[in-house]
Amino acid sequence: MADLLALSAEIIDSGHTDQPVNRVTNELSEVAEGVAVVESFSHCIAVRTDDGLACFDASGVMTGQAVREALRRWSSSRVAHLVYTHGHADHVGGSPFFADDQPVVYGHENVARRLDRYEYTNDWNLIINARQFGGVAGDLNLTVGDAGSGLTVEVPTKARRFLPSSVLRPDNTFATHHQVALGGEPVEFHHARGETDDHLWGWLPARKALITGDFLIWNFPNAGNPQKVQRFPLEWAAALRAMAARGAELLLPAHGLPIEGPARIARVLGEVAQALEDLVAAVVAMMNAGETLDAIIHTVAVPADTLAKPYLRPLYDEPEFVVRNVWRLYGGWWDGAASRLKPSPDARLAEAIAELVGGADVLLRRAEQAAVDGDLRLACHFADFAAWAAPLDTAVHAGRAAIYLARRKAEPSLMSKGIFAAAARESQLRVDHGD
Repeated sequence: MADLLALSAEIIDSGHTDQPVNRVTNELSEVAEGVAVVESFSHCIAVRTDDGLACFDASGVMTGQAVREALRRWSSSRVAHLVYTHGHADHVGGSPFFADDQPVVYGHENVARRLDRYEYTNDWNLIINARQFGGVAGDLNLTVGDAGSGLTVEVPTKARRFLPSSVLRPDNTFATHHQVALGGEPVEFHHARGETDDHLWGWLPARKALITGDFLIWNFPNAGNPQKVQRFPLEWAAALRAMAARGAELLLPAHGLPIEGPARIARVLGEVAQALEDLVAAVVAMMNAGETLDAIIHTVAVPADTLAKPYLRPLYDEPEFVVRNVWRLYGGWWDGAASRLKPSPDARLAEAIAELVGGADVLLRRAEQAAVDGDLRLACHFADFAAWAAPLDTAVHAGRAAIYLARRKAEPSLMSKGIFAAAARESQLRVDHGD
């Protein structure tokens, strides 16, 4: 049983980032009298009550069984109450392993709508999660404890489901705020939009404990994920400010380490909120000045000393993607370049450029030169043009694969690494199959 509070205090107070903070061990640690954390993907927070255990989040499909077994080793009591901080798959997917206890399930009213959407877009969600997580778990600063970590995602097939049909749905829902006694334990649920539109954070007043879900993940906030639906960074920041005002003595996140002490908790929540507020303000100021998305992306940045903090590193999402989400939230999908309002197909544009320069091989050589010069952004553009212009050319695809592998290696965030690795695999498959 790790001393998670001592570890988080050491990391926050020192600012050192040489120890893992997002750990997937499926091991349980008791962090206060009758309060435990099972470190998984996501964590499960458990509280002993007069009825049995009240658990916040059930982890994912691949980790739920290990989480439930860890809880049984800690307590013989049944899980009487199960609270979803939100409906992401790594928070609700493990719920079938809790079903035998017949818990009462709580969540925001939008959780059911999310689960319906996942059913409607099942194959799409399999595809994007395979691309996001496939083969790059170690780059998220995770310590993976066993094969059931849930971070190795296989290539999707039509027969697979993003979430099992047996996922437990909420029995009790609410819209904005809700107070309930879970086995005699007073709990407040507060809805706020942030990473999702169905998120809640919990307040246990008798224990002065916050349960934050994904509002705090010990990485830069996941407010810009390029493959997922709209996120709400300014409302996210407001939720963090509301949590900080509680004067909590214990903070229990769904990813990362628990935090102890009012000053330490207020500092972390305040600094994460400030980072989001400053980023949104900078983007909106440029939008109000009539700037294009291209100009904003390459101008707005978060200070390096902010991103160096152990709970704000861009190892999962990153600020550039949040900039895009702010633009989408306030400005729509068009980026401001007239030619991209109704663009030519990528392949047609690439063919025309290849004709002008003398062939796809010339484009690939220019891509390789840009990579040598250290401009991997430019290199990827030329590599894509080459492959689009000559989709059956295995030599072009071999070069493109090499460039995207180099790009993946140079990137800090899991999301970038996953997408660039997928691009490399896409071209490598063309090389391997000769088509």
